[in-house]
Amino acid sequence: MEDKRKTRKWRRLDNSAKIFPIISNKRFSSVFRLSVVLKEEIKPDLLKQAVENTIARYDSFKVKLKKGFFWYYFEFNPKNIIIEEEKNYPCKYIDKNTNNDYLFKVTYFKNKINIDIFHSLTDGNTASYFFREIVYDYIELSHTSQKFTSRGNKEIVENNTEDSYLKNYDKHAKSNASSKKAYVLKGSPIPLYGIGVIHEIIDLKQLKQLCKEKNVTVTQYLTAVLIYAIYEGNYKANKSKSKKPIKVCIPVNLKKYFPSNTLANFFSYITLEAETTSGKLEKFDLILDFVKQGFTEKLTEQEIIKTMSANVKLGNNILIRMIPLIMKQVTVKMSYIEIRKYTTTTFSNIGRVGILPEYKQYIEEFLFLIAPEPVEKIKCSSISYENKMIFTFTSSLDDLKIQNAFYQHLIKQGIDVKIESNGVYDTLSENFKS
Repeated sequence: MEDKRKTRKWRRLDNSAKIFPIISNKRFSSVFRLSVVLKEEIKPDLLKQAVENTIARYDSFKVKLKKGFFWYYFEFNPKNIIIEEEKNYPCKYIDKNTNNDYLFKVTYFKNKINIDIFHSLTDGNTASYFFREIVYDYIELSHTSQKFTSRGNKEIVENNTEDSYLKNYDKHAKSNASSKKAYVLKGSPIPLYGIGVIHEIIDLKQLKQLCKEKNVTVTQYLTAVLIYAIYEGNYKANKSKSKKPIKVCIPVNLKKYFPSNTLANFFSYITLEAETTSGKLEKFDLILDFVKQGFTEKLTEQEIIKTMSANVKLGNNILIRMIPLIMKQVTVKMSYIEIRKYTTTTFSNIGRVGILPEYKQYIEEFLFLIAPEPVEKIKCSSISYENKMIFTFTSSLDDLKIQNAFYQHLIKQGIDVKIESNGVYDTLSENFKS
């Protein structure tokens, strides 16, 4: 293992990863979180051992970020992993000086394990596999009397870190990006850069039945509910006269469309643009029809490759490549701030977490969170395990109108929904209506 690592002392960042170190700071962390809630209290020493065991197989995660002349790059990190009790808001900026240079941070609280990951390292799809391995290792270390046979001999993972964007993009594809700027969510910020979290725990069986009746997918239905909630809970609630559309960005796992086994980033996105002046947002069924049509039109290999290729061509532009990093940090950051004005919010559905049968008895649920940012003040994510889908709002705004509108719609459809939070909103005057 050591010999293998020595031959891989450094590597380039993939096409998506390049931008995150340039644009990220304490206000815009580019961090997402996965959590697991177990049925027993976490033992920190065993958790540390589990992380060390896992990273020995996923050595592409055992890296630190270094500055080059033109771009950042990854270098092997020989330092020890730090495991700490959770003391801060989720998805916060990862300070390399307090984290032994690692680009992911593992914390625990009572019976919950969290992993916060800087997006340059990987995407949510790969991160879920890495995190699942940590959970498996931890359960095995905590229950040595039980024989776990499902994972076999836990063969070393082949750490494929190819840039699958370069392998699959089409240099002739033309961009299909909209030229319209998006409606920006209104509201007062939570003090001291706080992050409010609302988990809406949805009965997945009931939700799937409703989606079947409506002839839509779960992601399509929840996207429609989100657009409806933004329109009712923020646009109308604030009596906005903006003519800008509500634009929802949906990340897409490119491994479903192109051959790739990379552990690096390999995702793109589609954007749905709902006009606020059309009158079609007043009725939910019209929103649902619009969303279904949008997914049908945009979720094709031909359309997805246009968005992916546009980003790759930008990163490969000879003028951009030749600009020294110190200048990129100004020009790229300014460009990215402008680009973010074309999205109202992001909704990322990471899908179902598949767990081997022997381990299920120890696991209660999984959570998935993505960091809000100065423009997208609320971001949304969801993850499914067994019969639970947990839809999560992470927000820098101090009210719950959007979250409440989302909840109320599901309740009215006969869907059982429970609410949990990280406590930030407990002192606010507005609470969820029963």
